[in-house]
Amino acid sequence: MLSKEDIQAHCMSKKGAAETYPFDEFTLVYKVMGKMFALIPMNTDKTEPPRMNLKCDPIHAEILRETYDSVIPGYHMNKKHWNTVICDDEISQDEIYEMIDNSYDLVVKSLKKADKIKLMEIDN
Repeated sequence: MLSKEDIQAHCMSKKGAAETYPFDEFTLVYKVMGKMFALIPMNTDKTEPPRMNLKCDPIHAEILRETYDSVIPGYHMNKKHWNTVICDDEISQDEIYEMIDNSYDLVVKSLKKADKIKLMEIDN
């Protein structure tokens, strides 16, 4: 099973990613150029599998929900554009990383041109 640390490391590997706690001290939010691409509740029971909210194309979001019991409409989010992904053993690590990558890419794609230019200049 994927750990929170694995998820955090993958999120931080994305160009320009930043860890923030804008809502409370328990909800870790990953942003690129100030825009959210992943949210991870950090105060869940350690015996439960990690979960996170990820942005998703609405059609693909529905397909993922129909394919996996571990993908549900985004908790406390716009359910059309966000999924909650429960990182149990139903979904492979590679597929979860792909979901994170897709969320990041959707957010980057929607950035203003000036922010995309700034992002390209970042060295990580």
